[in-house]
Amino acid sequence: MNRMQEPIRRDRSQSMARTRQAILDAAVEMLRRDPAASMAAIADAAGTARSTLHRYFPERSDLIEALQELADEQVTRATERARPEEGTGNEALMRVCQEYFELDELIAVAYGDFTQGDDLETLDDMDADLLALVERGHADGTIDPTLSPEWIHILLWHFLDAAWSMTATRRATKHEALTLCLRTLDKLITPSDPRSQRSV
Repeated sequence: MNRMQEPIRRDRSQSMARTRQAILDAAVEMLRRDPAASMAAIADAAGTARSTLHRYFPERSDLIEALQELADEQVTRATERARPEEGTGNEALMRVCQEYFELDELIAVAYGDFTQGDDLETLDDMDADLLALVERGHADGTIDPTLSPEWIHILLWHFLDAAWSMTATRRATKHEALTLCLRTLDKLITPSDPRSQRSV
């Protein structure tokens, strides 16, 4: 390749990446407000022509698939930011929950009602690190060993869904909703002190 052409091709590639990301960002914003938002409305919100949008995503299903891939990537990055290998299993799980909370709109748009059916199974596949840290919590005594990693994983996503719903309907601020989510999850997964239990 001609060296003179390299900067031009690099600039074109970067421009295409920016356009694609602008479309995805607009799709998250528009579909969060209205799941039935048209491709034309999404193109308009992205500041691009509908024909341009269709060059990147020929069908609506292609756009949704791209959003799901983006969500997968963001969940992986959020897990890494939470440093799941540090501290107790309980502490790491709380950090993971806090990082996932910030993915509200993207997760909601990419997976819809992900607490039902196959979409939750898709999220299951992404969270091997999360399942491992729950097992570590069992071993270090900070997570109730009678609660399986799979069960805690499901609880985590349901609690996040509830917290997101609270903020979406303005029944709580983001800070309040996250606090409720973390506090409830912590109370449910922390082992009970056997000395405080009454014999039955």
